[in-house]
Amino acid sequence: MTPIIYIVEDDENIREELKLLLNTSGYEVCTTTDYKNAADDILSVNPDMVLLDVNLEGISGLTICDRLREKSDVPIIFVTGNNTSMDELNCIIRGGDDYISKPYQPPILLARIAALLKRTKKSTDKKSDTILECGNVRLDTSVALIYKDNKKAELTKNEMKILYYLFANKGKIISREELIDYLWDNDVFIDDNALSVNVTRIRNKLKELDEEKLIQTKRGMGYICG
Repeated sequence: MTPIIYIVEDDENIREELKLLLNTSGYEVCTTTDYKNAADDILSVNPDMVLLDVNLEGISGLTICDRLREKSDVPIIFVTGNNTSMDELNCIIRGGDDYISKPYQPPILLARIAALLKRTKKSTDKKSDTILECGNVRLDTSVALIYKDNKKAELTKNEMKILYYLFANKGKIISREELIDYLWDNDVFIDDNALSVNVTRIRNKLKELDEEKLIQTKRGMGYICG
């Protein structure tokens, strides 16, 4: 399947140059000029990678990155005219996977894209399917949504990881300690109180699907899904 790369760049000349470069290198390309809603469109398209500028019209690329990271682990390469070491560090801290400054060298950009896609594919291959089911509810981790019939609810990144573990272990009692250990191992650093808050939010979202009893509390033992 041809990898899809989503470009968020407000300089039309650079955007078209990138699009041509990627098309001729065998990639499918999506672009946008609606920068304020770019994060939502990217989540809808579900591309294999995002090339993201920082200084966009009306919004910072860093803000778009923040919104994406709430719900997605899509690889992001910042391609920007900001070229100080602090700019690069800030982009990586905010969730970027790589950083290349303008004017970029096409062979270097293509090499970094290929390398990041290769690493991402290896990581993805190690993961189970992105869609899990428990009862009548489906969890799609690729878009951070839960579904039932024609109803759906959006999840935060933390809520999704909690539900993923409970769905993957449906029918089994999962202690709070085990759940917190799993989350910490997956870079979600929450304590006991934060876990309670997230579970309450998940139950409220399940209630929207008429499935508020899907996750049950076993007093003194933990949670069970199903």
